[in-house]
Amino acid sequence: MISRHIHITGIVQGVGFRPFIYNLAKDHNLTGWVRNSASGVDIEVTGNEQVQNAFLADIRQTAPPLSQIDEMVAEAIELRVFSDFTIIKSEDQDSDFIPVSPDVAVCSQCQAELFNPQDRRFRYPFINCTNCGPRFSIIKDIPYDRPQTTMAGFAMCPDCLREYENPQDRRFHAQPIACPKCGPQVWLEVPAGTKESAKDQAVIQAQKMLSEGKILAIKGLGGFHLACDATNPAAVDQLRKRKKRSEKPFALMAFDLETIQKYAVISEQGLKLLTSPQAPIVLLPVKPAARKFAESVAPGQKSLGFMLPYTPLHLLLMEPGTDAPEVLVMTSGNMSEEPIVHEDQSAREKLGAVADGFLLHDRTIHRRIDDSVFALVEDQPYPVRRARGYAPNPIRVTETLPQILATGPHMKNTFCLTRDRYAFVSHYIGEMENWETYQDYLRAIQHYEALFRIHPIAIGYDLHPDYLSTRYALERANREHLPLYPVQHHHAHLAAGMIENGLSLDQTVAGFIYDGTGFGTDGTIWGGEVLIGNCKDFSRHLHLKPVPLPGNEVSIRKPARMALSMLWANNLPWDPNLPSVQALSLVEQNALRNQLEKNINAPLTSSMGRLFDAVAALIGLRQSINYEAQAAIELEALADDRQLGYYPWEVEGDQIIVKPTLSAILTDLSSGVCTAEISAKFHQTLAQMTSEIASQIHKTTGIRQFVLSGGVWQNRFLLERTLTLLRDSGFEALIHHQLPPNDGCIAFGQAMIASYRYMQEKE
Repeated sequence: MISRHIHITGIVQGVGFRPFIYNLAKDHNLTGWVRNSASGVDIEVTGNEQVQNAFLADIRQTAPPLSQIDEMVAEAIELRVFSDFTIIKSEDQDSDFIPVSPDVAVCSQCQAELFNPQDRRFRYPFINCTNCGPRFSIIKDIPYDRPQTTMAGFAMCPDCLREYENPQDRRFHAQPIACPKCGPQVWLEVPAGTKESAKDQAVIQAQKMLSEGKILAIKGLGGFHLACDATNPAAVDQLRKRKKRSEKPFALMAFDLETIQKYAVISEQGLKLLTSPQAPIVLLPVKPAARKFAESVAPGQKSLGFMLPYTPLHLLLMEPGTDAPEVLVMTSGNMSEEPIVHEDQSAREKLGAVADGFLLHDRTIHRRIDDSVFALVEDQPYPVRRARGYAPNPIRVTETLPQILATGPHMKNTFCLTRDRYAFVSHYIGEMENWETYQDYLRAIQHYEALFRIHPIAIGYDLHPDYLSTRYALERANREHLPLYPVQHHHAHLAAGMIENGLSLDQTVAGFIYDGTGFGTDGTIWGGEVLIGNCKDFSRHLHLKPVPLPGNEVSIRKPARMALSMLWANNLPWDPNLPSVQALSLVEQNALRNQLEKNINAPLTSSMGRLFDAVAALIGLRQSINYEAQAAIELEALADDRQLGYYPWEVEGDQIIVKPTLSAILTDLSSGVCTAEISAKFHQTLAQMTSEIASQIHKTTGIRQFVLSGGVWQNRFLLERTLTLLRDSGFEALIHHQLPPNDGCIAFGQAMIASYRYMQEKE
């Protein structure tokens, strides 16, 4: 007989880990105890050594599906005598921490009970167990116990308490456990503030309102959605008008896979993503049947963003055989560019002019969090937005890191906190363009620091002096006397791509960092960059030839201006027949030319995103935009994937010259070549260019690993063709798998660079 102490770290709380250990120990006839601590799960066991070895092996092999074991350390201790195996009270120490489980979609067992008339939770909208339900959105502090969640105010009834205390029950210590007698309830307000109905009747009435073309604000897991019948163009148009979102695609929700398959193509990986515990929105190719609503739901797109119901309330709302529409628009409950609303009164005030009714409940959302979005690249998951279901899962790195805060970018903001071998990249915060988003950002940083017991000893931040995230970094560092590490935007992209793919902090790679905007070390706006470096430093090997961005944001919103600026910078004429010329009045053209010639508010940019805008405008696709990257997104959707040709380009010194590309596009356009072919050839030009530059870099440096990062790499047409060419040349293409290629990965890259520099200075 021997005794051992076992310490397990990872996602091991709120996922049924203690009852799993309890039952496993009982099966192996071991005595001892298990408990939660603020650093993981601790176990002490006494029994035969060989039996204990089998017990340890079974922990790894049969752990609960939502758990993640990062490390398991078993040490021999003085022999202890126990009469049984028990679960004992949690222990907390201020310096300890563990990863926290994300919110998880309703499991199949709970779903079966939800629709079982014999079950005491029949049609209860908040059914959950240790395998599913709210986690991150309701937790206030660790250890993850009910008093530390927003369920603290709901006293368990005797039946729930019996399940909660029974280690044989799958609801043992399920912190959000509830039932119709003792748990949260749902009600409907029509209009906001006027209670119309409650409980099941509220759901039934909500279904009826949706079928009649009404718009509902629905309180979900991490915030509110705005919902309407996706097959009702008038309802969708009304939602666009009220939400002030004229053309940006809406997300969709359908009850089951069979319904989604009517309207979109689902691959094997797409099916796995849709039905995963994370249940993200998945971008899927459109089928012809979707034409009845695709144009109003996702104008100019070849894909639709679908998700399955991930809460019991969603399942009840969309139940087949009821008045519920077959497919719902399910978009974030906010006004354009504001954070998602998550509090009842705020929803009534902010969404009162948008929604005809409010489906509410009284389970408080402590931390707002949006839906995650994934695409499929080569039929593999490719993140677009990392939020519900994934955050705050940490990214594991190969080296032990100091406690660093990276404050992130301006657009698609996330922040990152590091500790030990973990990088906690926050959920998607959004665009840092208003006070409310900034306040949410500050609260989220405070929440993450408290949850993971992180006290930053240094701060990494973006070079741009006007970003709110930069100002916060400077102010906090000054207040707390912390060292600061400024990080160039595209260097952060490079670092994020390499470390996410398991490389060491000092391994040198090359990166094709293609995006819209990033403040360069020379004071210009970068975005079409070929970098060589690591987390220590980088060099700007090549970049697109800079062109003026007249009026800055004005030309981002009006690609017609960007097109004419691109022509002017490359000494190409403004042909009156060009769509971009025709889109601007003579007065506007003259003012623009004067601005360019006299360099009036026309900063230089090497942005690849602006090149996409210019081409989209030149061929007549889009002269102004209503949402970020709209011109580029529609240019990708237009491309004819049967075309194999590409245009010429040149390299002069450290600049990539696209004048030959633009000239050839203008020639094709004047010759009547269809725009779908022009778009395809333009995309293939960039893929071919990237591949040939990679070959040149390999010849001179020996580098074979190339990072592809930046928002432009969300373009799947471009990405898949580039990957093929790089691999055919024998190179390793490093793309993102855990974080988005857009600015959602910037904070992680900042954190890696700041960590490396800090550790180098301390050696």
